[in-house]
Amino acid sequence: MAQERFFILFLLLVLVLLVLGCVHPSLAKESRDEKFLWQHMDPATSTVTASYCNQMMNHQNMMVGPCKPVNMFIHELLPDVQAVCFQGNVPCKNRQPNCYQSSSKMHIIDCHLKKGSKYPKYNYQTQQLQKPIIVACECVQYETVHFDGSV
Repeated sequence: MAQERFFILFLLLVLVLLVLGCVHPSLAKESRDEKFLWQHMDPATSTVTASYCNQMMNHQNMMVGPCKPVNMFIHELLPDVQAVCFQGNVPCKNRQPNCYQSSSKMHIIDCHLKKGSKYPKYNYQTQQLQKPIIVACECVQYETVHFDGSV
């Protein structure tokens, strides 16, 4: 009898955890597409200065703890970046099959950590580029979840 109660309570707990994880994504940690948005998207910027990467990396909290040696910011509208998920399929750097290359050049900002730069004062080099991009996409909605590079 006690084992049956325990089993029923255990099943209810599992069911509640599944519902919380699926129905209430706000209670879970950020999704991969949300991380992609804050880490790589900056469609509103019109002027890029030499300090752009330092400002953006700091604003996005990517200068806390271990630094990110390279990051790209995409200066295109989100629907244009999401449309890449329906363009040319290419292998990802990690050999996964879910990467897609844009058919046209996109405005991107390349941020590279300068040599000798150390915590807490990281210093990034800012370079404006126009190149096709490669992004990883997943799920039925084909959300962009990873910036895999530029060509």
